[in-house]
This record gives sequence, structure tokens and C-alpha cells, in this order.
Amino acid sequence: MRIHHLNCISACALGGRLMDGSTPSLFRRAPLCCHCLLLEPSAGLVLVDTGYGLRDVQDPRSRLGGFFLWLMDPDLREEMTAVRQIRRLGFNPADVRHIVLTHLDFDHAGGLDDFPGARVHMLAQERDDAMAQRSWLDRQRFRPQQWSTREAWQTYEASQGERWFGFECVRDLQGLPPEILLVPLRGHTLGHAGVAVQTDAGWLLQAGDAYFHHREMDPVDPWCTPGLRAYQVLLEKDRAARLNNQARLRALAQEQAGSVLVCCAHDNTEFERLSGRLITALPDAASHAQGSSSGQEPFAGRRGGGLSSPSI
Repeated sequence: MRIHHLNCISACALGGRLMDGSTPSLFRRAPLCCHCLLLEPSAGLVLVDTGYGLRDVQDPRSRLGGFFLWLMDPDLREEMTAVRQIRRLGFNPADVRHIVLTHLDFDHAGGLDDFPGARVHMLAQERDDAMAQRSWLDRQRFRPQQWSTREAWQTYEASQGERWFGFECVRDLQGLPPEILLVPLRGHTLGHAGVAVQTDAGWLLQAGDAYFHHREMDPVDPWCTPGLRAYQVLLEKDRAARLNNQARLRALAQEQAGSVLVCCAHDNTEFERLSGRLITALPDAASHAQGSSSGQEPFAGRRGGGLSSPSI
């Protein structure tokens, strides 16, 4: 199965190098990608997360919470939305038949409106908790304004499923091939999940917001920037589960090196290594025709845990 890596609008976070570790000044905003996947199974197209959508670009004040607009200041450009990048690759966006969500945060679900014909897959607890709107922070992060397609949502119980490399209750998805799996990774939200995709070269696990920095997957000395560490604490719904799942992901990346590659949603280093381009660059139809976005090369010759390996 071919995989295309899309950055569906970068955040520009307060804190500079405290967030990304590389921005020269603390007083400049740090770019953080929004790493989504476009999959090509045998029938139709599948999106893993949507990033921000066209309506978010056109009317951010009503669509996105004021707190996160101030904190993250997303670079809201229409050409960076998933629907525009899919067309740029030479596909018809109407052929996106399924969307698989890691979770319903505003920066992962904003493009749902752009694919009204798609069935949307997520864990039931994610839907229930997001719709409950229990706190001020919930009302900032979960934006019902983005959910015009909720009648097409297909949900799954996190307590049911099979085992996959030691992870329990992993689900295959209705209408999708068995090469696409939903992997419960509770913590960042109560129904947070990763999405595992099998290619000819092995499995790619898009872990969403289960972690934020590639060095968190270092099996010997895991590390995260102070800003991103604080951001994870701010947004966590279940701290113990979040930290436990990070440890399990580190073990998976180490023990299954060469078979499973783990990435997250907002790490620029991972995105650029997997996509072969900068987070500011757009894909083009040539990469579709030539298959250069297949996501297969990074599996070759891997050693150690995650994308921090210099062999990639």
C-alpha cells in the first residue's frame, strides 16, 4: 500500500527553541508540522487525520478556540489543507472514501468538512468525551463547528479487538482492508489511538499525539523539549496511561526495528525524513506518478528505536 505524507498546516508555537529545539530565539514562534497520511488501498483513498480544513482557513475565529489560536498561531494557508494537497497530487478528493482519526482535537479533525462523502473512523470513547465538553479546555480543543459529517462517524469500542505486537484491542475497520488498524493509545485524550498501516516494507504506526518529539522514542535516553513536555502535560487526559503508552511505543520501535516504524503527528524531523521534503514544501503529481512517497525506504536497514537512528 502506498503512503503519501502530508503536512496539513503547521502550527507556529510560542516559545521558539523551547518547543522545537532549533528555532534560534525564544521569542520567535517554532513551526510544528501536522503530519497526516494519504493511503492508496485497492479501492478509494484513505486519510489518516485531516489537519486543518478550508473552513478553518476562511474563518479561524469561529472555528478554532481563541486560546489555541494565540498559543499555536497556525499558518493557515489554503494550499496546505489536505483537500488541496490531494488534488495537487493528481487525485480527486471525492475519492477519499474513509478518514481514520487518531483523535478529535481541532488540529486533527478540522478538514472533516472537506470530505462529506467519507466515512470517519475513531474510538467510541473519543467521540463520547469530545461531545461531552466537560471543561473549558475541552471546549477549546474539541470544536463541534468542525463536525458537520458526524452522521458518517463509525466508532469502535476500545475494549474489543485483537493483539498486535503486544498492543491489545487493536481493531480492523469496517470497509477497510486488514492492512489498516486502529491501535488504542489512551492518554493525550481518553479515546486517542494510533493508526497502523502495512506496506510491502513493513508497518508504519502513526501514533498521533502519543508523543511529540522524535527523541522521546530513544530507548536509552528519551528526551523532549521543555515546551513540548509542558504542552503534553497541559493537554493530557490520563497521565499514567500516556506515559505508559510512550514506554510501550519505545519498546515497540526498539524490539521490532525493521518491521515497525513509529512516527507522531507534530515532529518536523520525522515528517521530513519520511516525506523527503521540508515541512513547508508541497507534494506534486510527479511524486504520485513515480511512487516516491511510498513510505517504504525508511524501513531499510533500520537500527535502534524510532527515527532517531542515523541509518534512516
